[in-house]
Amino acid sequence: MEKIEVQGATVDFFKSIEDGLTTYHFDTSRCGPPEPMVNAMAGLQLLDEKSQLIMINHKSPAGLFPKVEEEFNYFVEELDNGFAKIIFRKKAGSINTTDFTQNSCSGTGCNH
Repeated sequence: MEKIEVQGATVDFFKSIEDGLTTYHFDTSRCGPPEPMVNAMAGLQLLDEKSQLIMINHKSPAGLFPKVEEEFNYFVEELDNGFAKIIFRKKAGSINTTDFTQNSCSGTGCNH
């Protein structure tokens, strides 16, 4: 797994390739809001139909899902330590509908 630079990220991102599938990983389990959403939005911009994004967080980021569900599938798995592992994949044939600037609070003029 190699560390990569991701525009707008506040935590380390890593990349691995296995059987033609590129996987990006990041861990925001020790971060408070808005960092999990900021980093998820940064990571989701990397995805195409041959890649996935794995997010480790202290809980399932329920506020994120409505913002991305038109363009991305996601699967939530509870880990033994109580953290959530979320796997995001771009939907086949989906158009780019996600507004990646909506990465924190919902008011205008809120640039986190």
